[in-house]
Amino acid sequence: MENHTSDIKVSICCITYNHEKYIAKAIEGFLNQKTSFKYEILIGEDCSTDNTLAVINDYIKRFPGQIKLITGDKNIGSIRNLVRVFAEVQGKYIAFCDGDDYWTDPLKIQKQVDFLENNLDYTLCFHYSEVVDSFEKTIYVSQCPKPLSYTYKDFLIGRRDETRIGTMMVVNSEEVRNISKNDWYYTTNGTDAIFKLYATAVTGGKGFVLPEVMSCYRIHAGGVWSMINSKVKKKKMLSDFKIVINNFKYSSFQKRELLKIYMKKYFFFEIRNFRLNSVLHTLSTLL
Repeated sequence: MENHTSDIKVSICCITYNHEKYIAKAIEGFLNQKTSFKYEILIGEDCSTDNTLAVINDYIKRFPGQIKLITGDKNIGSIRNLVRVFAEVQGKYIAFCDGDDYWTDPLKIQKQVDFLENNLDYTLCFHYSEVVDSFEKTIYVSQCPKPLSYTYKDFLIGRRDETRIGTMMVVNSEEVRNISKNDWYYTTNGTDAIFKLYATAVTGGKGFVLPEVMSCYRIHAGGVWSMINSKVKKKKMLSDFKIVINNFKYSSFQKRELLKIYMKKYFFFEIRNFRLNSVLHTLSTLL
């Protein structure tokens, strides 16, 4: 059963926490979209300790009826914040953008909807993005964007270039939203990567990357993922890897591919950190 109304085509979902310096630019990117359809802007504000909420409320006053604020009386974390926003979506498609990233193309969601409407074997649509620092200085941008297509098998083994969260649009369906019914989902770290895998797993659809740069991904000191210590990041990546091998299906060939990834990226890390029981469990799962 689908959870959308006919008059709203896209639900823009933005989660934010302590993004006082950045949230205005994100909201401007949403408001500047030029479309042939109606879209809604849903912002999940997770009890920031700075003036993020004040900035959002200022936009709500200036643009009445265009922004819906979803919040609570205590901080619940990014995943539960997103699930709370999911519960409010009405669109046929869902577009994502965190509060510290922003869109640069006013035709972004129109182009993505056009693609998904005309390519029904795809569940996800992405595009290229520019990586910038907190001062808007470019750190990375592809010089020759080209179309990319990914299947469940690709996401399973970590092939997902140019699919950052601020570029993602997914076909809204109950089976996709049901990711929130899995306890393991709330323990994920690279949550958007797991979401891509899950969406293609439950729908059988694919993911497509449009060959255009239409957003910016910001790396800054307050970033949830981008500025984490390398050892901590490795532990979080390993945790997500184990969520994947314990909760998703894969063939014998894919099991061998996952074993190669484990041996290359995580085996020696676990050995050096005396995680022998974890090593044995993972090897028994993949051998």
